[in-house]
Amino acid sequence: MSDFKLDFEKSIIELEKKIEELKKFTESREIDFSEEIKKLEIKSESMKREIYSKLSPWQRIQVAKNLLRPRTLDYIQKVFEDFIPLHGDRLFKDDTAVIGGLAFFEGAPVVVLGHQKGKDTKDHIFRNFGMANPEGYRKALRLIQMAERFNRPVISFVDTPGAYPGIGAEERGVAEAIAKNLKELSGVKTPIIVIVHGEGGSGGALGIAIGDRILMLENAVYSVISPEGCSAIIWKNASRAADASVVLKMTAQDLLELGVIDEIIKEPAGGAHRNHAEIIQTMKNVIRKSLKELVGLDKNELVARRYEKFRAMGKFLEIEG
Repeated sequence: MSDFKLDFEKSIIELEKKIEELKKFTESREIDFSEEIKKLEIKSESMKREIYSKLSPWQRIQVAKNLLRPRTLDYIQKVFEDFIPLHGDRLFKDDTAVIGGLAFFEGAPVVVLGHQKGKDTKDHIFRNFGMANPEGYRKALRLIQMAERFNRPVISFVDTPGAYPGIGAEERGVAEAIAKNLKELSGVKTPIIVIVHGEGGSGGALGIAIGDRILMLENAVYSVISPEGCSAIIWKNASRAADASVVLKMTAQDLLELGVIDEIIKEPAGGAHRNHAEIIQTMKNVIRKSLKELVGLDKNELVARRYEKFRAMGKFLEIEG
């Protein structure tokens, strides 16, 4: 594995180390421990499934933030073919926290975009930790409108703690940029598939998350505010973030029950960070299925369904009096 460890994974990591040690010992001493290794690997898989089936919301947040999870660019490079990145919003500059461009999915032309986080300190700074400025949302809108013009489906990958809250972002109208995306994406006449694969934080996520199919990885999170921010507002103390994560109903399981998302994408045993190849293949299968359902629908019907989909979210009680 890696130095990036989660407390509840200690027993899994210890067992994985034993397996690696046995494999190295087998190679160096020419002693066959294949039977012992096989038994330990079966035990490891069982342990992963057992532990990950009982994760609390706070633990799922830790998994969603794991530095080893595939990033948007990993999915773009391994799920799609011939990706051509496009840059800039034609107004201010390029935002490296949002990437996107033209690609092919199994031979069919698509537009793909999403938030991009870094994998180390230098990369995190370059990508602004996946927090988009207004120009990032304007770039995303430009790409989606291009997809509509050339009749290409859109696949949007969401992974951000939220929109960038800096002074420059406010001066350049980050709230207006997100609001405009919400309005415009609601009426775009081309299929939009949204995949929340890490963090889905507030309006920063929603700015590229209006679509016809909203999918979410098993250990991803999606909420109106971070647990730390919620805790600081409600209890005047950020230390109760774990309690806030329960109240916020931010896990994929909660959101499927509430009707906010359409489907949970099952992750490999022990999380997507443990088996990139498996989650990449799963992602291909899910995108293929979603495109099959959406491509070919009448454009006006597509928009009408999207409208009804979001109108149906939430429950209201009317009282006459």
